[in-house]
Amino acid sequence: MRIDLHTHSSASDGTQTPAELVAEAEAVGLGMIALTDHDTTAGWEEATAAAQQVGIRLVRGIEISCSRNHRSIHLLGYLPNPDDPRLVVELARARDSRVTRMDRMIERMAADGIPVSVEEVRAQLAPGATLGRPHLADALVAKGVVADRDEAFRDLLHDGSRYYVGHYAPDPVAAIAIVLAAGGVPVLAHPFATRMATVSDELVEELAAAGLAGLEAHHRDHEPADVERAVRLAHRHDLAVTGSSDYHGAGKLNRLGEHTTQPRQWSRIVEQSSGVKVVEP
Repeated sequence: MRIDLHTHSSASDGTQTPAELVAEAEAVGLGMIALTDHDTTAGWEEATAAAQQVGIRLVRGIEISCSRNHRSIHLLGYLPNPDDPRLVVELARARDSRVTRMDRMIERMAADGIPVSVEEVRAQLAPGATLGRPHLADALVAKGVVADRDEAFRDLLHDGSRYYVGHYAPDPVAAIAIVLAAGGVPVLAHPFATRMATVSDELVEELAAAGLAGLEAHHRDHEPADVERAVRLAHRHDLAVTGSSDYHGAGKLNRLGEHTTQPRQWSRIVEQSSGVKVVEP
């Protein structure tokens, strides 16, 4: 069975609805996918119905944006209970912070004469979706300011841009505790991606001691040496090794199933869960 454990729908910053995502996963021959939208479980219900209809397994998950020393770190949480009170509060706080952050980014652009409004950004947002920079990028594309999302992030929306504004993000140790308390399983996403702050070996050791269950080693943003390093660290700290596409539909070049997780590694993850179950066909 081919397993892709990191995908996004229009419930956050993907360009396909949860149902469209599931249908495409089935079409490319995947037997299981994880829906891991940013800071939200809004896409779970639609994805569940679609997975049961087309006949593939669905792992319900989230991706939590974390921060340590002003550096971005992403944590995947698989199969958490979405009604866990602490998780509900944490995700709501993150989503609310993204809204106020967007207002400030748009204000900075307006001061430089870049013509985009809050209403135009919200027009790019699916109902209930988590607001993010990709939606601002889409609004800039619609206005003709840039040609596509890649140009928007390269020239205007990257972390070092004069228009960039941060948002609330918990420390990864705290996020791991929240996922575990909700019965979920925490896995570190693309830890050595050059577009983000590279995670140190010492931090991986700290997170493993805090309950981290796995490392996403096989990923488009990892060079071969990064994959080797992730696998080595996973073995050192007895962590599962995963592979994923980090698919966003038309929003990124990543393709569904371009990296996958071995079933035996998935078994290590699912046996640690006590939140929700895998959706079976």
